[in-house]
Amino acid sequence: MNVAAVQKSCAPLLRPLGAAYAACMAARRSVYEAGVLPRFSPPRPVVSVGNICWGGTGKTPLVHWLLRWCGAHGLSAAVLTRGYGAKPPQLPLLVRPGHTAAQAGDEPLMLARQNPDAAVLVDPVRRRAGHWAEAHLSPHLYLLDDGFQHLAVRRDLDIVVLRPADLVGEWGKTIPAGSWREGAGALSRAHAFCVKAEPDMFDALGPQLERRLIRHGMPVFSFRLVPRGLVRVGRGLDPRPAEHGAATRPHLDGDPYVLVSGVGDPAQVHATATRFFGYAPVRHRIYPDHHPYGPDDVRSLAAEGHALVCTPKDAVKLAPLCGEGAGHDGARAPGGADLWAFDLATEFGPALWSATNFPEWWAARWAGLAAAHRA
Repeated sequence: MNVAAVQKSCAPLLRPLGAAYAACMAARRSVYEAGVLPRFSPPRPVVSVGNICWGGTGKTPLVHWLLRWCGAHGLSAAVLTRGYGAKPPQLPLLVRPGHTAAQAGDEPLMLARQNPDAAVLVDPVRRRAGHWAEAHLSPHLYLLDDGFQHLAVRRDLDIVVLRPADLVGEWGKTIPAGSWREGAGALSRAHAFCVKAEPDMFDALGPQLERRLIRHGMPVFSFRLVPRGLVRVGRGLDPRPAEHGAATRPHLDGDPYVLVSGVGDPAQVHATATRFFGYAPVRHRIYPDHHPYGPDDVRSLAAEGHALVCTPKDAVKLAPLCGEGAGHDGARAPGGADLWAFDLATEFGPALWSATNFPEWWAARWAGLAAAHRA
């Protein structure tokens, strides 16, 4: 079913419902701000990375970048995340590299494997996970993944990730009339906006950015995901960055490939792959976001007869099914056709209403947060 088409055809009916939903979310926010409902308020900084809409916008790559920054500066960080679709053996779950995507969720597992020194905690009740972390970890800071609407955790900084579509056709359209979880007024809580867009697209969005966001007086940063190469995926081979010792190759040398993705924005994955390789895939196998790959998927992919290229998020679920010879239930491993994952880096581009780029802005904000919590 094409949700966007249904929303467009039913717009006269859905708009009032969307306005009512936005009003309910605003009332909920007021209840938390009034202190009626309990909140986790740790004695250390909390930084939320969230969005205004449902679905993928690039939050996880930003959390990954912040974790890498913390590691480079000798800071311990704890990520509080829901773990979409996860079935943890206990709550909260401190994610280890040996956990499965079914136990931890694909994105938390990916973060834990890419950042082995960080604490990634899965629990739909993030307030509970925070109290556990205070008792057992005492990190320097908390990163609240997908936290803009999760008001049961107090935060010092709200970084809101926006899609280009949020600034144009989707602006202000709340559920069920659109994809927004809150009304446009909620953006006044943000301390910075990050737009996942190529530099030329970000420049083209300038008029919309000025019309929509300048009133909030906060900086707007652009970022994109840039492949640095390919990482071999197979049974017993974690799809981790090249610096962690994974088998890599810089390119496919012009060979045909099949693109595999189960993410929120497959079109963006297709564009990234085409830009990186210089040519499009022979086929793009698109699965639903957070798809739980199984033996039938593996057999189907193995039959493609070309190299397979996937995202790191897909790789953590495909890796256990891969290997030399048979996989689970006798499935022929896609390793026979070569399964590779992009080794992605987050690259920041142009900014608006900021004299610095995002890394410099973040370093300055962190210094202020750390000083305030020491006082």
